[in-house]
Amino acid sequence: MSGPDRPEPVAADDPIEANPDTDRQVTRPGASTFTIEGRAAPGLFVVGWIAAILGGVATFVGLAAAPSTAKVVLLFGGLIVLSIGLLAGAGSQAMERRARGAAFTGPSPFLAFAASVPIALALASFVAIPFLAVGADPQGPLAALVQVSATAVVYLIIVRLLVVDHGALSWREMGIGRPDRSAVAALSGGVLYAVPAVFATAAVGLVLSGLLPLPPAPLPIGTDAPGIVANILAAVVVAPLGEELFFRGYATTAWARGAGARQALVRGTLFFAFVHVLGVTGATAGEAVGAAATAFLARLPISFLLGWIYLRRGSLWASIGLHSSFNLILVLLAVLARDLGGVGPISLQ
Repeated sequence: MSGPDRPEPVAADDPIEANPDTDRQVTRPGASTFTIEGRAAPGLFVVGWIAAILGGVATFVGLAAAPSTAKVVLLFGGLIVLSIGLLAGAGSQAMERRARGAAFTGPSPFLAFAASVPIALALASFVAIPFLAVGADPQGPLAALVQVSATAVVYLIIVRLLVVDHGALSWREMGIGRPDRSAVAALSGGVLYAVPAVFATAAVGLVLSGLLPLPPAPLPIGTDAPGIVANILAAVVVAPLGEELFFRGYATTAWARGAGARQALVRGTLFFAFVHVLGVTGATAGEAVGAAATAFLARLPISFLLGWIYLRRGSLWASIGLHSSFNLILVLLAVLARDLGGVGPISLQ
């Protein structure tokens, strides 16, 4: 199994290093150790914890408060402070990893994703204000396109700020090459796997549909031409670009450096599928859990194939091609099912 250029893994999680002044070994604290002693960036570590706690509390209170101007201000402010805290924590972790010579010197993809959530929510809320002001449907395809776009922009910013600018990975090491003939070949190679991926997803979904409740559609299906165009832009263009950069280019490559390609493939498969069920809801707790289980299990085939083709081809264009074409087929099938009075299939976004 080949992939983007990567150095040989070293002891990624070994916190022991030599102290050149005393010629003895010292222990650097990890993320799970609550202390500033011996840290490469103690100030950043403290800011991260304080801001994350304060922002989390403010966000929780804002969610629980009655509808009012104060609720909006508290919720939006809480998201901003929480974002700052998680970004500071991710930056602190990256500096600690570099100080101890880890195989991957960027932040954990889990922590980076956690930081992306409040940022994307705050950005989507801010961008959606003009649409709400003109009476646009806050649950419609256009609003969904805004939300997906906000998430993709946040992924790009986080990868650039915490991974590329930090020197943990280069764009090339994440499989991002020039859009030349080789990129077109990789893109086309990914497209070829879309139909088998749809059949595998449909087979799993069919089995699960008789056992567990089905999750709601991740995207509101457009009822007119502009709505369908918004669906296609969100699911076929914007989501694949942002998600492949984050989950394959960054997360899978990071894990491959520290744990090897096989472990990276397993982690990436489970992580990507799990992330896409976080917003699943239901009328009851049992229904929500069942729907989330269905959504998770049904996404495992495509999650696995996206990671596999990325590692095999060493190009992000290959996984983008598979992701885009897979989503396009499902969007078209969902529109067709709606027109025929049926239920649309599960889509990635």
